[in-house]
Amino acid sequence: MAELLKLKSRQPEINYIATVDFLNLMDLTDFEVIRQEQRQLIPFHWLGLGPLVNRFIAPLPGINRLCLRTYPVARPFEQFSDRKLSVSIVIPCRNEKGNIESAIRRMPRFGLEQEILFVEGNSSDGTFEECERVRDVYRDTWDIAVLKQDGKGKGDAVRKGFAAAKHDVLMILDADLTMPPEALPRYCAMIEKGRAEFVNGTRLVYPMEGEAMRPLNFIANRVFAYLFSYLVNTRLTDTLCGTKVLLRRDYEALARERDYFGEFDPFGDFDLIFGAARKNLKIVETPIHYKARTYGETQISRFRDGWLLLKMVWFAFRKLKAI
Repeated sequence: MAELLKLKSRQPEINYIATVDFLNLMDLTDFEVIRQEQRQLIPFHWLGLGPLVNRFIAPLPGINRLCLRTYPVARPFEQFSDRKLSVSIVIPCRNEKGNIESAIRRMPRFGLEQEILFVEGNSSDGTFEECERVRDVYRDTWDIAVLKQDGKGKGDAVRKGFAAAKHDVLMILDADLTMPPEALPRYCAMIEKGRAEFVNGTRLVYPMEGEAMRPLNFIANRVFAYLFSYLVNTRLTDTLCGTKVLLRRDYEALARERDYFGEFDPFGDFDLIFGAARKNLKIVETPIHYKARTYGETQISRFRDGWLLLKMVWFAFRKLKAI
């Protein structure tokens, strides 16, 4: 219309390239797409209405398909076939006395070097004393450190353990051992080979033992997995799985920018997931065989923690989508 009215120069004929065609071209030139966003529903200011709609309405599922701009984030694809890295395994533990020695007995050897850091959270069953006993018993065969948590919550414990870690790869292993320690070498290999920069465990792919997860928890996990997958533009089936793995240098980069999100996460999982998404790290899920507890009781409150998760969905929407 503008060309017919002589308001605009005529344009040469162009090809129309769909997003999927563009992604295929990236693949052909050895680039891998880390994430993809759709933005800008209204390209006008309209007395402030346009920016308001573009910020809060345009990112919503379904509506974002109508947006005018697509932003793929990609990087050159690179794999390291022979790279070997050292590993720090952080085990947050509170009232897990019966699982401490099992974690060491079942721990496989992998990586150039290994250290294990127990971060004890002021238990009432003697967990701290058990950590010290196990450290002393296995002093000749394992590099074990025992730290006492200053604050509260798993997130605080993970941050304390990661700050004290000295090796290349940082791993979290829940002290309840529902995630088998024997699976950790597979997670490390994903990082070593360059197939991932952030590995998230998922308990919801393989069949799980009968008492491993209560039905209401399972349903809530599926719902929140969908919501958080939308928020970080990466398919995640189990955001609450405690096993997370990343390079220490990437964690340090996330920690330097933690002020953007603030101290919002008592679990420790979402602080890492949201930070990895914002830094455009390649997030890959790896399934595990989820086991039932053999000692102690779950420390998750379904309703209290469910309400916290709902608040985090809104928080993440504002920080990752409504920008």
